[in-house]
Amino acid sequence: MSHATTPAHPAAADPPAARSPLRWLPGWLRPGRSRLPGHQPRPAGRGRPVKLRDGSKVLIRQVQPADAALVADGFTRLSPRSRQMRFLTRKKGLSDAELRYFTDVDHHDHEALAALNHADGRGVGIARYIRHADDPHAAEVAITIVDDWQGRGLGTELMARLSDRARREGIHRFTALVAEDNVAVHGMLRKAEANLVHRESATAEYQITMPNSDSASPLVA
Repeated sequence: MSHATTPAHPAAADPPAARSPLRWLPGWLRPGRSRLPGHQPRPAGRGRPVKLRDGSKVLIRQVQPADAALVADGFTRLSPRSRQMRFLTRKKGLSDAELRYFTDVDHHDHEALAALNHADGRGVGIARYIRHADDPHAAEVAITIVDDWQGRGLGTELMARLSDRARREGIHRFTALVAEDNVAVHGMLRKAEANLVHRESATAEYQITMPNSDSASPLVA
């Protein structure tokens, strides 16, 4: 997970550094489909405007299949370091297959929330979870913020809304694989009371247990 968006696909030119749902597309999770029998993809919600701590405004809404150009544009505005932080490997571009994977989500096993600049409509961040194949109550999470929007509190806002969506879809735990030198995300996870469960030379893995909530999601109203 990083302040930089979007999971890599097995077809990507650069192989991922770690095997995880966000960097390897599980066989049961294909664009627009769910692993649960009889489950149909859900329509994306309209979203809600949010005012950040620096006074800037964004619209946070669920990602839609038509957002491929939005995601591609956001990727071009990530610095090489932000791309490295997000994908845990060098990444020069997104393939058409990756863009479909990142935008054609079922909003159940695979959720993605986009933050759009209220002033010009361009994408400035994405938060995503993908349910673990071997544990339906857990999902891996990643958050990416374009460089010039980092440090404004957008990552915290996206995490709060993604957590709400996850609870409503039966997910009780998030896991996050973070580059060891990604100071911003380590700080955000500690603020979210995440537990460090594993550490290697280049990465650290966290787990977040989410409290139960009966509140309705503001993103699907």
